[in-house]
Amino acid sequence: MERPHRNEREEAAGLAPTPGYRYAEVVGRELFVAGQVPRDGEGNVVEPGNARRQARQCLANLMTLLEVHGFEAGHVRHLRIYVVGGENALHDAWTGVTEWFVDDVPPATLLGVNELGYRGQVVEVEASVVRD
Repeated sequence: MERPHRNEREEAAGLAPTPGYRYAEVVGRELFVAGQVPRDGEGNVVEPGNARRQARQCLANLMTLLEVHGFEAGHVRHLRIYVVGGENALHDAWTGVTEWFVDDVPPATLLGVNELGYRGQVVEVEASVVRD
C-alpha cells in the first residue's frame, strides 16, 4: 500500500521533494523542523562547497517553510548550523547567517561535522520555532 505524500504544501511553495520524511510538523505553538539543506526547488544542491551561499539557501528554505505553516522569522528561537570543513568554512557559513539576519541572529550553535547528506553539501540548518 502506498503511503500518502505529506509535503504537498511545501513543494507547492517551491521546496524540493524530500526522500521519505516530512519537512515539518506543527504541535501547538511549536513548529518542529527537519534540518534545512541547501537545495533549490528542483532538488539540486546550490553551489557545492560554498558554505556562505549554502547557509543563505538553507535559511531561504527555512523562511519558506515558516511561511507555509503560518510562522514568521521572529518565531525562530534557536538555530543549529552544521558545517563540513575547517575554520574557513565555519567562518563563511556564519557570515552567510549574519548577513541573512542583518547581524540580529537568534541564539545559535555553530558546529563542525565530517559530512552531510548530499554530495557537495557543506551546510545544514536546524531551527527551534515557537510562536508567542
